[in-house]
Amino acid sequence: MANKRTFIQFLTAFLYNGNLPGFFSGKIWQGPSKSICVPGLNCYSCPGALGSCPLGSLQSSLSGVVLRFPFYVLGLLILFGLLLGRVICGWLCPFGLVQELLYKIPSPKLVKNKATRTLTKLKYIIGLLFVIILPLVFFFAVGVGSPAFCKYICPAGTLEAALPLLSTNPFLKQNLGALFNWKLFLLIVTVIASIVVYRPFCRFICPLGAFYSLFNKLSYFGIQVDKLKCTGCDACISKCKMDCIRVGDRECINCGDCIGVCPTSAISLGVKDVCKAAPSKESVNN
Repeated sequence: MANKRTFIQFLTAFLYNGNLPGFFSGKIWQGPSKSICVPGLNCYSCPGALGSCPLGSLQSSLSGVVLRFPFYVLGLLILFGLLLGRVICGWLCPFGLVQELLYKIPSPKLVKNKATRTLTKLKYIIGLLFVIILPLVFFFAVGVGSPAFCKYICPAGTLEAALPLLSTNPFLKQNLGALFNWKLFLLIVTVIASIVVYRPFCRFICPLGAFYSLFNKLSYFGIQVDKLKCTGCDACISKCKMDCIRVGDRECINCGDCIGVCPTSAISLGVKDVCKAAPSKESVNN
């Protein structure tokens, strides 16, 4: 399962960023595919990006001189959520892959605990504040909105867009300022944290993961537990590196690491079966 997931993660990163000449020319792809949002976090300004980041597109609708309700982006996000939930985080997000590769570097590791579970709530606050509230505040205060999360926080944008563009564009290097230094600092912190903590950006910061988590139990495809087979041994939770209390909860990225350790083969990944997810009336009565 782990090897298959890693392969799909690399394949997804390539499909999202298939404009390979852009990394050498420093030019951002402007083809018709750029109007389409990809499911995972992948910066629009990455020179290889063939599509748009849903988080960036959502903020763009709330920025600029004209306030637009993001019907298309929000509808697409809901569709992604209903189909896949946080399968997207575990299998289809390039920045999630980057964090996992960094975590493989030998070092002391900080395992999940009550404090990290509490910190997972931070991404909902960040999402509400930087993706929704601040763009609207900027719009009503100065007449122009601002993509606050992309502009002030997102380390994925710094890694995937800013650094590749700077490497090929001397003019940009001459115009760096305090904002870039701040974003670079956040990226360095994220990189160091990812070596010690499993997927810290996904767990504590990412608004996109926060949104998809709302659909994790409702999604058509994902991980589920056959309640009739489950013995409640919690081997799955002991194996899980995310802040899950139970398989398939809001923090579950559907990675499938728990499947192999289940002694009764009660856990599966695929199209969800409602009959397996809930005990029968007879078993409840008994």
